[in-house]
Amino acid sequence: MLDRILIFFERYSFGVCTYLGEKFEISQTKIRLFFIYTSFLAVGFPLIFYFFAAFFLDIRNYVKKIRFQFKEI
Repeated sequence: MLDRILIFFERYSFGVCTYLGEKFEISQTKIRLFFIYTSFLAVGFPLIFYFFAAFFLDIRNYVKKIRFQFKEI
C-alpha cells in the first residue's frame, strides 16, 4: 500500500521541488524536507504555497506548449 502511494506521488508530482532546486542550486531532498517540516510547524501553510506554485508552473508549461505548437505552423 505504501509503495503504491510513493509511486503515485513520484509519477504525478508537480515538479515544484525540482524547479526550485534547479533555480537556487539546492538539493531537491532538502527542499522537500523543508516543506514537510514547515508544514508541521506552520499548520499546513507551506502546502498552500506548494499548490500555488504547482498551479503556476503548470500554466507556464501549458503556455510553452502552445507557443511551440504555433511556432511549428
